[in-house]
Amino acid sequence: MTQTPPGAIAPDLAQIEQLAHGAIAGLPAPYRAAATQVRLRIEDFAPDDLLEAMGIDDPFELTGLYEGIPLTEKSVSDQPMQPDTIWLFRRPILDEWLDRGDVSLEDIVTHVLVHELAHHFGWSDDDIARIDPWWE
Repeated sequence: MTQTPPGAIAPDLAQIEQLAHGAIAGLPAPYRAAATQVRLRIEDFAPDDLLEAMGIDDPFELTGLYEGIPLTEKSVSDQPMQPDTIWLFRRPILDEWLDRGDVSLEDIVTHVLVHELAHHFGWSDDDIARIDPWWE
């Protein structure tokens, strides 16, 4: 595992959001425009009510979440109640990044974002692998 330099400051919410927007900009053209229509929310942790609804006790277990109706299930007759939203949770993302120690923060943020976009787009595991070759 890599050592964090003394005096290093953890990336803040704005830096995580910047990495997420960079990941969206790097998506293949057919998905990039649609991905920009999904609202991004960057928080330190998932809200307690959300964790409770998902049956998650440890807030460090959730790095991201998609809230919305996948495009594959939407109908033109649907009345949107709220915008489709991808949540990224900074502290769990930073924990995973530090625990791994072998990938960049940009790669972790991109991986979490792509996984949540997969819910929005209705991607299969093969689709995800083409967009985010995480294991390479």
